[in-house]
Amino acid sequence: MSKIEINSLIDADIEICFNLARDVDFHKESLKHSHEKAVAGKTSGLIGLGEWVTWEAKHLGVKQQLTSKITEFEYPNYFVDEMVSGAFKSFRHEHYFRKNNRKTLMIDVFYFESPFGLLGKLINWLFLKKYVQNLLTTRNKFLKEQAESL
Repeated sequence: MSKIEINSLIDADIEICFNLARDVDFHKESLKHSHEKAVAGKTSGLIGLGEWVTWEAKHLGVKQQLTSKITEFEYPNYFVDEMVSGAFKSFRHEHYFRKNNRKTLMIDVFYFESPFGLLGKLINWLFLKKYVQNLLTTRNKFLKEQAESL
């Protein structure tokens, strides 16, 4: 299983950061380049415990769908979304938020397994982990910009 961790220090209130991170509309905007859209489940607004969303997007030149569900939730400190179905064998995305003076430390921990056994491990090593890390970094930079502008 692969692990990606990204820490972002944001000059904004913890509640603002937490709510942006779970906002379906914000997610669509932050990954506009992949034409990501919510097509089933919670398709707009703030997603919460037990809710799910199916995303349709174009990644690595392939149009695909991925469904994730919020499996853990502690406002405004922590939530987890996990893949129900999609291109990965599995994933778990942990979102942590910590007050840091008047700023917020946002920590993303993303665990995933590639499909296709040994071939999947090779694909992961060659480019998939870097691709996912770039997606998360892009989204976090966008979140930081938006949160700090409010």
